[in-house]
Parts: sequence; C-alpha cells; structure tokens
Amino acid sequence: MAEFWWGKPSANAVRKHQHYYSACTGKCKPILHHMLQGLTVDDNPLIAQFQVKKEIEVIFEDEYLLVINKPHELLSVAGKEVKDSVYSRIKKKYPNATGPLIVHRLDMSTSGILLIAKNEIIHKNLQAQFINRTIKKRYVALLHGSLYKKNGEINLPLRVDLDDRPKQLVCYEHGKKALTKWEVIEVIDNKTKVYFYPITGRTHQLRVHAAHQLGLNIPIVGDDLYGTKANRLYLHAENLSFRHPISKKEVQFTSPAPF
Repeated sequence: MAEFWWGKPSANAVRKHQHYYSACTGKCKPILHHMLQGLTVDDNPLIAQFQVKKEIEVIFEDEYLLVINKPHELLSVAGKEVKDSVYSRIKKKYPNATGPLIVHRLDMSTSGILLIAKNEIIHKNLQAQFINRTIKKRYVALLHGSLYKKNGEINLPLRVDLDDRPKQLVCYEHGKKALTKWEVIEVIDNKTKVYFYPITGRTHQLRVHAAHQLGLNIPIVGDDLYGTKANRLYLHAENLSFRHPISKKEVQFTSPAPF
C-alpha cells in the first residue's frame, strides 16, 4: 500500500505531483498489521537490512572521547524493533565508559562523523557546545536535479508529522526554528553535489530543506522518505570541529564522502 499524490504540492509536507509515497505509520500501519494477520508474508526488508553488520571506523580516540565514522543504515541509538546501534556497540566495547555516551545523533540513513563522550563530564561539555552552536558541522549531499544558484540559506521551521512518524512537516505555528546554509560544489549529469551547513540540528532538517518546495525543491538522492529510494541516502556528515573539553584547543576532523 502506498500514497499516490496528484495535484499541487502540499504546503507543509513534501509531496510532488505524480509521485508515490510510503503508507503512513499512524493510520495505515495499524490497519495493515490487522489485515495481514494469519497470512504468509515476506520478512520486513528493512529489518533484514539492519542485520547486516556495518563496521564503525574510529577516526580519533583519547581517554576522554571518540570521533567515529558511522556507516549508513546504522542507528545512533537502539529503536523499538532494531537493537543494533552505535550506542550498543560502543557500550559493549567500552564497558567502563559512563554517561549517555552519544553526544549527538545522525539519521539512521546518514553516514559520517559522530562524536562519543567516554564520561558524563565530557558529555555535558560537548553537549553545551552543541547547544551554544559553537560546534561547526559540514555535510555533503547529492541532489536529484540541478541548482542554478550557487549558495543560499533555508529557514523553514519543522515539527514531527504526528500521523506519520518519523517524517517531519514544515509548520510556522508549532515548528521549531530550522536554519541551513548551503553551497554548490558541482553539477554533473543533472545531479548537484552540495555542502550543507546546518545552523540548527532538527530531525531530518537537511532532507526536508532539500526536498520541500519552499527549500531547494530537489530531494537528496536515495531519500526514501522525501524523494526516491536508491542504494543509499546520499548524505554524509563530512566535517566536524569543536573545542576539546580538556585541552581547550580547537580540533577538526574530516571523513570524505564515499560518493
């Protein structure tokens, strides 16, 4: 079961004329679950995909923190159905580490740099840097179309779609501020590679800002929520800079995009 959109784009959600979208989780999923009870059906391909072990690369490590390269399709923290995650693996590898460990999150489908704290004091320090927006982040994305402007800024407030989690909606009444700066790297074969600089850190911020008609109006290649599915989501957290909590020196780490 899927949603087929016909007509003008939705004002708040990402919907384009003559495009298919997955059935919603709030209304469709409960009905489908009831309808399929007792029938022989294939295993959920998403769950099967999560069983494939993807290795975590350690970019930097000292006694206080870790900088890792998270592979795409690996959760930052465990979900309801899938327990394998960055958190579970780090907790197993470093049993003496204390505190929440995960300083910030990347979407399951997004690859790239993730920061891990080995104790609660370091975690609080790094989280404060995120809250104060002194940490600088740069992402690389491949868009499914051409952009003719070289750079710009997207300011679209976001909130969760209550009927279709984890999708996000543009909402000027209840949405939280979401600001993204961007610049074009190159355009090849009607696909545009861009840098994204998220000023805020909302869920699916870059994905919605790319796909929404009031944003770039071009989805990221492989975005199965707001665009068209491919072999992966072409979004990668490439660069992260912050002040080390102990040395107080500005440090910077880069993990080149694999596309």
